[in-house]
Amino acid sequence: MTKHPQEPFRIKMVEPIKLIDREAREAALMRAGHNVFSLRSEEIFIDLLTDSGTGAMSQAQWAAMLNGDETYAGARSYYRLAEVVEEIFGFRYFVPTHQGRAAENILSTCLISPGHYVPSNMHFDTTGANIRARGGRPENLAIDEAQNPVSLHPFKGNIDISKLRDFIERLGPEQIPLGMITVTNNAGGGQPVSMENLREVSSTYKEFGIPFFIDACRFAENAYFIKLREPGYAGKTVLEIAREMFGLADGATMSNKKDGLTNIGGFLAMNDEQLFERARRELVLREGFPTYGGLAGRDLDAMAVGLREVLEEEYLAYRLGQTTYLTELLLQSNIPVIQPPAAHAVYVDASGLFPHIPKEQFPGQALVVELYLEGGIRAVELGSSVFCYPDQDSGEMACPELELVRLSLPRRVYTQSHLDYVAEIMAKIAAKRDEVGGYRMTYAPKLLRHFTARYEPVK
Repeated sequence: MTKHPQEPFRIKMVEPIKLIDREAREAALMRAGHNVFSLRSEEIFIDLLTDSGTGAMSQAQWAAMLNGDETYAGARSYYRLAEVVEEIFGFRYFVPTHQGRAAENILSTCLISPGHYVPSNMHFDTTGANIRARGGRPENLAIDEAQNPVSLHPFKGNIDISKLRDFIERLGPEQIPLGMITVTNNAGGGQPVSMENLREVSSTYKEFGIPFFIDACRFAENAYFIKLREPGYAGKTVLEIAREMFGLADGATMSNKKDGLTNIGGFLAMNDEQLFERARRELVLREGFPTYGGLAGRDLDAMAVGLREVLEEEYLAYRLGQTTYLTELLLQSNIPVIQPPAAHAVYVDASGLFPHIPKEQFPGQALVVELYLEGGIRAVELGSSVFCYPDQDSGEMACPELELVRLSLPRRVYTQSHLDYVAEIMAKIAAKRDEVGGYRMTYAPKLLRHFTARYEPVK
């Protein structure tokens, strides 16, 4: 019998949710162009669209917000956050931003020009879009095991060092203004990166004089996986592991809406003083003064508390326990999922569930629609809808190997009965899988098309 982890908290405030009837769900989907991003929150019963900014903050975070200093320049809230960023991440400089994509935008503006390439394990949607918006080309170089849903490799988020070295030598380091790695690897099933791989990646970038930046939004979950799975780290604290991770890099982008446990916020950190000055100028132009960066002082204080809370091992054990619980329930119904379980989400292999739906008809989107129709559950497609882009040389569409649907678990929000319900709805869909058809796009913008695209069923 699968065991649900005990929550290391008790519930102090509740928000009502309601399952609207199927006829209302059908009407909502039609209005939204079969894109669940366009649904209203009151039309959702269980919302697994994202773990970004959707978690429940703690009493300590809410209390800290009352101490928020809303002074325009030099607020105390900024210096409280700066102390925590120094303690955990250790970079010499940082600027707060309203969320992670703002940090990516500033970094891309400062470093990327048309024709540049940026390697990583797998770039997520906003990172890749910010690179493309500056005329650059994101390149994914994860190990081959990342494309195998059932591989139990403990660190499927790793970069293939041979691929990375060949890529740099083929292009020349002058074409690569920075190298990245995402921890954990969200686009590849939320899989972690090992410390050994981080060392090798860092050494390779340094050998060629390429600045190394970590996409750090789930850094605590990645550090916890290292503690659990990598030899030599069981006796270290998550904080010690995190500091070692960031000590290998030249900077980081951070969405505090994930492992910062806040509803808004992020930052860009670096060691290079000249880059910091350029980033600060961009921040003032686009986000706000360097000591608030597009945020209220109370948000900065909530960030400072959340960044410490996310390192608590009781919380991280519960976090991984929830995804493991849901993964095992789905496997019991023969639903194909990415293994081993991630910490922030469960990833369903939509092509494995719907082998009769071709890639061009978006099997992941078909599952997203069915989840909402059957149970009022909102999830997100992470396949051809999100990651297909025309090749900048040939013009042909380049698409990911995996067609995934991510069931993201907001932090400290849903209980065992909610996860049981999700598993029941998934089992109902699996039982009628042959009846589910594909979709076509009727509208899509050039970048980040999945946010506002519209779809219709393929007849």
